[in-house]
Amino acid sequence: MTAGEGTAAKPSFGERIARAAAVFLDPRVLIILLLGFSSGLPLALSASTLLLWMKDVGVDLKTIGLFSLVGVPYTIKFLWAPIVDAFQIPILGRLLGHRRGWLVFSQLLLMATIVFLGFQNPLANPWMVALAAVIVATASATQDIVIDAFRVEYLPTENQAAGMAYFVAAYRVGMLISTAGAVALVAYFEHVGVDKSLVWAYGYAVMAALVVIGMVAALLAKEPRAKEREAEAEALGEREGNPLFRFFRAAYAAFADFFSKKDALLILLFVVLYKLTDTFAGVMTGPFVLDIGFDKASYAAIVKGVGFAALLIGGVAGGVLARAMPLSRALLVAGVLQAVANFTFSWLAWLGTNHLGLAVAISTENFTSAIGTVVFIAYLSALCSSPAHTATQFALLTALASFGRTTLASITGYVAESVGWIAFFALCAAAAIPGLLLLWLLTARGDFAEIEAKERAANSG
Repeated sequence: MTAGEGTAAKPSFGERIARAAAVFLDPRVLIILLLGFSSGLPLALSASTLLLWMKDVGVDLKTIGLFSLVGVPYTIKFLWAPIVDAFQIPILGRLLGHRRGWLVFSQLLLMATIVFLGFQNPLANPWMVALAAVIVATASATQDIVIDAFRVEYLPTENQAAGMAYFVAAYRVGMLISTAGAVALVAYFEHVGVDKSLVWAYGYAVMAALVVIGMVAALLAKEPRAKEREAEAEALGEREGNPLFRFFRAAYAAFADFFSKKDALLILLFVVLYKLTDTFAGVMTGPFVLDIGFDKASYAAIVKGVGFAALLIGGVAGGVLARAMPLSRALLVAGVLQAVANFTFSWLAWLGTNHLGLAVAISTENFTSAIGTVVFIAYLSALCSSPAHTATQFALLTALASFGRTTLASITGYVAESVGWIAFFALCAAAAIPGLLLLWLLTARGDFAEIEAKERAANSG
């Protein structure tokens, strides 16, 4: 055997890009595409679309403002994520498996609650509407818990970024349909003469029917890592004993498993810091655009048009990037791109009210943000290596990742007012530095070695 016969040729960068693009046709990745649509669809039905409906029928603004609280289940979903890991749904669990049983159950619950919400009367009984909206949000958050766990377990490590790219794109499409699509549908029902008291109920019923798309995906897929999950759960005693003890045991085991990782605290700090550069800018983008002289119509048209297209393209680019290079390097490239994108807003602040400039800034920010999100979620997915605790660990990691958006970003308005827009977005770019330094430290300490070894093994195969 010659040396050339015994050593596999290293693929060129072009070949790696071609392989990375081909993964988007993998049937497993297409399943995740359908689940992304199902995940994005219900969010607005208990949020922006619901508030528009309430305004349309004459509910006062003070009551409408209070309804922002119905989204709380999305921020605390990690509290009941251990239930999804520790308990199997009766009948459906036996027929479909642990993850798929939970998936179909949450989707059936979601369909029923959306219809229930749609047939309420916001003007006559706003508190019943609030209750129904909270139930929809809880069912939707539960579906998200299950879909995240299913995706992490269903896709091999090297396909996670591609799956997340499709997931993000389909999630956005689902949101678009449940906002602009739902409103257009209601307008159509009014146009054809449907009783005005029923148009929103019919619109919500159609939205509920669209959840079937995600259910079809669940039925077409195979149950992921079933034997591994059951073996690990049985070894830990998580399928026996008092239900309350089982819940707390599952939660404790999920924490213990994660903190057994090398540099677990550094990893958690990195999870908090990595997206800050993107988050800080994103929070103030709307106020900034209006403050420098654009009207709401121009902003909405560019964000929903050019910005939406850039976001979808960026998601696919992120999937290709994470497949074409080691994950640590993909995180570095995405992190730098996210930071640099902030300077387009500094440039726009200097330029002033210019629609082409706004299109460039919004599309650049959306494109790089989508790349960063896809690569980052691929990393979070790779951290959830225990099939018995995927739902709990991923819910906790995403809750921690949102800390910057929900808490740290609260100071951005004060900073922008103090330093002005040009300097503010330069500071947003600088906010990437701590996360990138931690990425360098984690890479130098070998924390990506195991993840990237799995990537190389899969790519060589």
